[in-house]
Amino acid sequence: MKSANGTPVRVGVFGLLGSGNLGNDGSLEAVLGYLRAEHPEAVVDALCGGPEVVATRYRIPATRLHWYRGEYRTASRAGAIAGKGLGKLVDAVRTAAWVRRHDVVIVPGMGVLEATLPLRPWGFPYSLFLLCASGRLLRTPVALVSVGADAISVRPTRALVRWAARLAAYRSYRDALSRDAMREMGVDTARDAVYPDLAFALPTPPPGPTGQVCVGVMDFHGGNDDRARADEIHRRYLEGTTRFVRALVEEGRRVRLLTGDECDAPVVAAILEAVDSPLVTAAEVSSLADLMKETAAADAVVATRYHNLIGALKAGTPTLALSYAAKSDALMARMGLGAYRHPAREIEADRLLEQFRELEKRSAELRRTLTERNEDVAQQLSHQFAALSRTLFKETARQETP
Repeated sequence: MKSANGTPVRVGVFGLLGSGNLGNDGSLEAVLGYLRAEHPEAVVDALCGGPEVVATRYRIPATRLHWYRGEYRTASRAGAIAGKGLGKLVDAVRTAAWVRRHDVVIVPGMGVLEATLPLRPWGFPYSLFLLCASGRLLRTPVALVSVGADAISVRPTRALVRWAARLAAYRSYRDALSRDAMREMGVDTARDAVYPDLAFALPTPPPGPTGQVCVGVMDFHGGNDDRARADEIHRRYLEGTTRFVRALVEEGRRVRLLTGDECDAPVVAAILEAVDSPLVTAAEVSSLADLMKETAAADAVVATRYHNLIGALKAGTPTLALSYAAKSDALMARMGLGAYRHPAREIEADRLLEQFRELEKRSAELRRTLTERNEDVAQQLSHQFAALSRTLFKETARQETP
């Protein structure tokens, strides 16, 4: 696609991409697939958390999101604190300069408007605010595409997220709960649409040989409001998940442990050590597509991370959610498996095992349900991409007309 003056449209993608989270990178991959199919002449680059990974894996130029390299390390010394403070000022200039070079900026999915996991206001919420404010000031449309949101109680975070959303030129959400949350926080959502998560636009993996159970684990410590009891929540989560895996092994089942972020590796190691059985193995996945292949080769999946659930549901495998947020509940309901949820904060291994057995009994029926729901989701995402092209790219062309 070309702009009104005949030059290729310059598209920027923005977010914590290439930072080890498979779900975030899967959303990027889906948007790149859309751009390459519908706007092949567009020139694309990224402002992201892991520029080396993004540039290598997706073959697009990429710039580091933060000037200060220690942004996500706890600052205890004066030099580190000063570096972080200076970095906030430098990032305001860097972000604006990056936005200025583009005709359109897309934030591809992700939970960029939520705080269901621990989050500091001057981290990513501040970066997103800088992006959207720069877009408004420089007349570069910023699109938040199929993003996740929730009602945020911490005032600074809430304010930054609210203003970022207000300043965006285009907003769509991955579920109705997200749109309702932004409305509660004072954003006019009357023209905002709800579409499925972008990861559902990735290719469906072929079914593989079954015979194993996939268990997707997470370095789970609760949410933003759970900091005071984070260690207790993590201990209970790990103990409950380990007991469930051990129970499957005692029945002679093969268990495959999955992750969704690099930070989940210690949880896998702890379960492997505690169960100590050749029936338990850990998958090495580097993309959401890899994870989907693992779930396609499973009889059933039990998972915590949101995009672990999406990977399994997209593959058409009966799935039980260890749910830690309303977004997981909404996803399971959308895909027809709303009855198969268990609280991640209070895992009861015996009850979880009962739910798992019921899931397996209804396996054939649930696979048919998932086939139907995936067809519907694919159609909705086609509408999403068409709407994005109509609104965002045509708006860019109008802005560039002399």
